[in-house]
Amino acid sequence: MLPALVHKTWRDDRRAVIGWVVGVAAFTATYTGFYASFQGAAELKQDALPQGMLDFLGIADMLSAAGYLQATVFSLIGPLLVLMCAVTLTARTIARPEEDGSMELLLANPLSRTAFARQRLTAASAAVTAVAAIPLLVLMLVVPAVGMDIPLSNVAAACAGLVALVWCFTGIAFLIGAATGRRGTVLAVTGVIAVATYMVNAIGGMLDGWGWLRWLSPFHYFIGTDPLHTGWHPAELLGLAAVGALSAAAGVILFDRRDVGV
Repeated sequence: MLPALVHKTWRDDRRAVIGWVVGVAAFTATYTGFYASFQGAAELKQDALPQGMLDFLGIADMLSAAGYLQATVFSLIGPLLVLMCAVTLTARTIARPEEDGSMELLLANPLSRTAFARQRLTAASAAVTAVAAIPLLVLMLVVPAVGMDIPLSNVAAACAGLVALVWCFTGIAFLIGAATGRRGTVLAVTGVIAVATYMVNAIGGMLDGWGWLRWLSPFHYFIGTDPLHTGWHPAELLGLAAVGALSAAAGVILFDRRDVGV
């Protein structure tokens, strides 16, 4: 039996979660469904893009099914969508009730601060995970339907990396929200971290001698191992999940000790 606060959080966020689910599903299905049409001019379209742009986006090729899927779903827009969802929902866990004045009412219940933070985080994490798993469900159906020659196990590995990336940034966003109690700060700081680490991964892949930079970026552990071609890389996935878990744990501790505005 899940705690009442988890159910309440899901009820409060249900419309937003449904919207994100529909949006991510539509994006994934639309771009994957264009594969057959794209193949007719794939080489021409790849040649039209500067090599520097392909390197920046981490796209090895757009001719193979795996290359096309990485370029369209897993390169930039797909991760951006699910990360926006994760940060937006996580910003509501602590910062929203603290800013709108409902924190006092929620903490008036026989519930410790630690339990409150854990339950709010549990609800947000479950919702974020559900949204991040949508590409897996869609791709398992669409990839065979459009004749993409790529093992479904590799598709699942890439989707698992997307979920792990979301867990990583969910933990970071929760830590920032628990420490500051401000939604604007959560959105701004987490957004800056995401953009900066994406740039670090891109620049590390483009410049000779700077490859070590990529190991500082969560995006390298997500897609730098090229799971659509090489399959599963458990160590990288566990690393992303560990960063998220440690950040979330630190957030719970900080929230328990901070002077909360109610």
